[in-house]
Amino acid sequence: MVKKRVLVGYGDGTPQNGTNVSRGIFGATVGLERLLKLFNKHDIKATFLIELADGMTLADMESSPSTPAHTIESFPEQLAKVKEAGHEIGLHGYTHEHISGLSATQQRDVLAKSIDVLTSFTGLKPKGYTAPAWDTSKELIPLLTEFGIIYDHSFMHHDLQPYFAPDGRHSWVETDVKKEASSWMKPMTKIKPSGIVEIPANWHVDDSQHGFISTYELEKLWLEQFDYAYEEYDTFIFPMSIHPQVSGKPHVIKMHERIIEYINKHEGVEWMPLGDMATEFLESRIAGVEIEGGVDN
Repeated sequence: MVKKRVLVGYGDGTPQNGTNVSRGIFGATVGLERLLKLFNKHDIKATFLIELADGMTLADMESSPSTPAHTIESFPEQLAKVKEAGHEIGLHGYTHEHISGLSATQQRDVLAKSIDVLTSFTGLKPKGYTAPAWDTSKELIPLLTEFGIIYDHSFMHHDLQPYFAPDGRHSWVETDVKKEASSWMKPMTKIKPSGIVEIPANWHVDDSQHGFISTYELEKLWLEQFDYAYEEYDTFIFPMSIHPQVSGKPHVIKMHERIIEYINKHEGVEWMPLGDMATEFLESRIAGVEIEGGVDN
């Protein structure tokens, strides 16, 4: 029997919500404290994906739409606790800007500034990036490569396996009903891998997507995915995306307690930050997949 190896982790980020400052403050203080306590109790190192000035959300140790210095000065104790607890801190934009609406130059400027600020604060260059709202662009992977980022957590080519993200050069023709159908009835060009590890994103394992439902229903949805993976794969990864203004609520904290305890009953489980998952894949200590699709021109 092949030995199981399951890499599980929490990625902690926040979507922009400029009208609800108080909810954001809750996330940055009360919610964050509860999550740090939960992770410490279970000896879990998570990945905190931080915007530097989060459009008034304050939800993940962020500040009002001001400078990175104001962000850090507004919540120095919260930021310090994340760093001191040994959690990974990764990139998640500057103001939760959707990069598909930015020029290549704007994307480069945001990434460069974000890397500088986080490196100055943590003393370490960030390893990973997740696109705000998982909204990506064709320039993203080339830019991450240019800046020496190791992994991305934005794409969904697979849900349970790491892989090398496509290099962004494949293309497809958008459907334009104003033109002859023959002009847009064409296949996608062939996908080619980059050197950036993809730790896949998954809306179905994200705490912000399901509305005000029973946490037992949400828990069932998440754990059915885990159970399927455990039955079908000898090795897999299981990153869960959470937000302190959501998962910091008492009933959701209790759900995470149950999820952690259930997962820990399984052989081969290891909890680790997303950056460590990427390293495991890069160093061939865990298998992944190759993404295929498209045709040569």
